[in-house]
Amino acid sequence: MDLSAILLFIPTFFLISLTPGMCMTLAMSLGMSIGVRKTFWMMYGELLGVALVAISAVLGVSALMLSNSNIFFFFKLIGACYLFFIAIQMWQNKGKISVTNDNNSALNFSKSKLLKQGFITAIANPKGWAFMVSLLPPFINKSYALPLQLFVLVSIILLSELVCMIIYATGGKGLAILLSRQQNVQILNKISAILMFLVAIWLLVS
Repeated sequence: MDLSAILLFIPTFFLISLTPGMCMTLAMSLGMSIGVRKTFWMMYGELLGVALVAISAVLGVSALMLSNSNIFFFFKLIGACYLFFIAIQMWQNKGKISVTNDNNSALNFSKSKLLKQGFITAIANPKGWAFMVSLLPPFINKSYALPLQLFVLVSIILLSELVCMIIYATGGKGLAILLSRQQNVQILNKISAILMFLVAIWLLVS
């Protein structure tokens, strides 16, 4: 896999993972209510779901892309347009999140329920599917073996997701207070928007 593509993909996906969303907010809420150690079971389920979505997106779309250069260009164009759209949405986002802390219900969660909750949260997120389908395939290089590239991309994704969920889960109330301030989340969204905008340009010119 192209080293320059990897170096661009790592900060891009890490910032996207770090931006408050369904999985990160869930990790924060559970970390505050049941503790980080038990929250790891939700994280395991979420990582399994994200891996399934990423692999499905790459295999499904790449099967078409790698067989036809015109289709490859089409998906690069679609991916770039989608990233432009997301970048604009994030730039305009007011950046307010809501974190609930229901200790009674959270304490009743078993390991299997936490695992299932994380998995369902990951695979039931339509934005996650759209993002994986639009962003991942353009990073596939026809000059390299697909299994190796898929392994590298999914590994980066899972590591980024895990690190960010740990940050949210261990941040607890302090992070919740920080992210409840509209200005702070707006800054994070704007940084992510700028990076996604640059990645979209890279997809168009590469």
